[in-house]
Amino acid sequence: MNKLDAKLLMIGLLAGITAALLVLGAAAQPTLASILYAASALPVLIVGLGWGNTASITAILTAAFLGMISMSPMFAFGMAIFTLAPAGWLAHLSSLARPASEIGGPDHLMAWYPLSDILLQLCAFVTFAVIALGVIIGFGPEFTDQLVEAMTQAMNSQDPAMLPDPAALEQLKRTMVVLLPIIQGGTWVLLLFLMYYVAQRIVSASGRGKRPREDIPSSLRLNRNAVFLFLAGIIGCFIGGVPAMIGATVCGTFGAGFLMAGFASMHLRTRGKDWRLPALVLAYLSTVMLLPLIIPLIIGLSDTRRTVALTPAAKAKTDTPDNTD
Repeated sequence: MNKLDAKLLMIGLLAGITAALLVLGAAAQPTLASILYAASALPVLIVGLGWGNTASITAILTAAFLGMISMSPMFAFGMAIFTLAPAGWLAHLSSLARPASEIGGPDHLMAWYPLSDILLQLCAFVTFAVIALGVIIGFGPEFTDQLVEAMTQAMNSQDPAMLPDPAALEQLKRTMVVLLPIIQGGTWVLLLFLMYYVAQRIVSASGRGKRPREDIPSSLRLNRNAVFLFLAGIIGCFIGGVPAMIGATVCGTFGAGFLMAGFASMHLRTRGKDWRLPALVLAYLSTVMLLPLIIPLIIGLSDTRRTVALTPAAKAKTDTPDNTD
């Protein structure tokens, strides 16, 4: 083992320990669980973006091992597929580049893996992770019935007058089967992409970033193929049973991707306008309600594209070629 390999392994080891501590902190502190759990992706992303695949793989294996010995193998598997593996894969994709001449660009430039395809693969990864978790925990009508009953018992202990009538309670149970996968999948895509963005900023500020810093309002879009997956998810929701739960997961994950793309497009379209700030503030404040979210979602669905970041060839280090065309 040479000096460089030992340094990469040590960096990955420290990142893995940090990620594991954040996950264990999430398990011990329920009020901050989502934030701490999502933040566990940051160490893996930072070492992957700044030091490469060796460091990120070491971090993933270290964190998973610590999770296994401190909690259980199932706990380690859950943290791996939900946070660690997606973070490592995002860092890997972000580091891919090839000569721009291969896609019709100038010979002296390097083309980086499109951000739209990175977001597409993030949505797909989270979809499979949520489905896998659902299979493991036995997610279904019985699971949601127990959850709703626990909620009603808690409400009854606080204020019996707040309890819904039996018909509304039955409707809530049926709705939760579809609603929970949408919320879980969508929230996790948003949180992981936020961690990816923060990691990119940290690595760029440190001077170790290889990928150029992109203009998010103009580059954050989804691949047009994601539209068909999103529509398939909507159709699945109306079938019922297992297809409905899978379709709800797809709607949540890819819907979150289109939602981010829609807001990015709104930032781009309002750039330079006098009314930009109040319009954006109003748009974000309106997200506390469900109906206004349809507007950025439609904008994201209607504005699909693939933008490729370019840098001088001398400044880029090429990894495995990607599939851009």
